[in-house]
Amino acid sequence: MTEKQTTDRAASKQRSEQLVHKLVQQIDRNPGDADAYYELATALVDLNSFAQAEELLMKSLGLFGAQPETVEKLHYGLGNVYYAAQDYTKAIQQFDQLGPKWKGAGYLMLAQSYMANGDHKRALAFALTALTSQPQDVATLQVVAENLLAVGNFTQAATYYDQVLTLDNQNGRATFDRGLVAMVQGTPYADYFKRAEQLDPQYFQQGQKRLADIEKFIQTQGGHDTK
Repeated sequence: MTEKQTTDRAASKQRSEQLVHKLVQQIDRNPGDADAYYELATALVDLNSFAQAEELLMKSLGLFGAQPETVEKLHYGLGNVYYAAQDYTKAIQQFDQLGPKWKGAGYLMLAQSYMANGDHKRALAFALTALTSQPQDVATLQVVAENLLAVGNFTQAATYYDQVLTLDNQNGRATFDRGLVAMVQGTPYADYFKRAEQLDPQYFQQGQKRLADIEKFIQTQGGHDTK
């Protein structure tokens, strides 16, 4: 980690700690402020205090059980706690309970939870469902594209990655993955990788093994080299 990254992380931690202190005081003054409980749980997740965030939201569900809209939001928050803690089974249980108001966000988080669990077909189904209520949402389009890539549907993956990059041309992750798709399809790909390295050097480095694996696959198939 660079010195700048260390400094940025320390500053972010300090901001989260200050926010936690502020929200605790806010709840002490007004225990009926459900939004403050949700925001406090979010701040605790930022500090990786997952057990505290879980305990807070479970308590909140008891406090605000008579307010259906608040309960929905708290279940969504609890799902995010479990997702951040990488307990995807529990996250899925929470997102599964969401009603119409949280449907788009909930389906997207279900998709991401199943994707993290390696269940790309189910993840794709939920991502496509989420897309019906938020068709221009970059994060949703990208989850669809990533799962299409994972299941080997390269033609459709290319279409969705192109939509992502039309909406967000600074997206280094999507740019790199679009290059992988182009490589498999035998279309020009070098410019994607060059741009991805500039936009997101960390993701570019992380992707080198995937890149090497695809190059080997293409060679074994008697492939192509369309740079």
